[in-house]
Amino acid sequence: MDADELLRRYQTGERNFTQICLHSVNLSEVCLAGINLDSASLVNVTFSHSNLSGANLIAANLAASCLWRTNLSGANLIWTNLKAANLIRANLSNVDLHKASLQKSDLRLADLCNADLSGADLSGADLSYANLSGANLAGANLNGANLTGANLNKADLSYTSLKKTILFKADLSNVDFSQVSLKTVNLDDILVAQ
Repeated sequence: MDADELLRRYQTGERNFTQICLHSVNLSEVCLAGINLDSASLVNVTFSHSNLSGANLIAANLAASCLWRTNLSGANLIWTNLKAANLIRANLSNVDLHKASLQKSDLRLADLCNADLSGADLSGADLSYANLSGANLAGANLNGANLTGANLNKADLSYTSLKKTILFKADLSNVDFSQVSLKTVNLDDILVAQ
């Protein structure tokens, strides 16, 4: 299957495209809301400015893909591989990213409000100025991640690994640190509600 066939079949009402293999194709500025791409191999695919809201991408491989300004709100991305993906300004609000692989992903200015990132691997990811308010980061790996200016208001950081995490000017108001090890965290210049 190629990109043209996928789009043609989607436009006729088909939504089930499990385990398809599309590498290095351009699917920018298309609407694929509600599509089922469970276990699909989508390495290096460009989805910039596309609508994937409500999509099923469970265990899909999106490594090195470009999802710049992509709407993924409400999508299911459990166990999804997003290593080194470009998710700048992506809408990931209310997304389920439980146990997802996001190592070295670029999530600058992404909207992750109320996202489930529990158990996700975000080591080395760039989350500068991302909105993580209300996000569930319980048990996530944020080692070496850059959270400069990120909004973590009311985020769940219980049992989160924060070794060498950059939290410069991050908003950590209403965050419960009772289950977080802060031994290796630089707490200078962090914004906490007074």
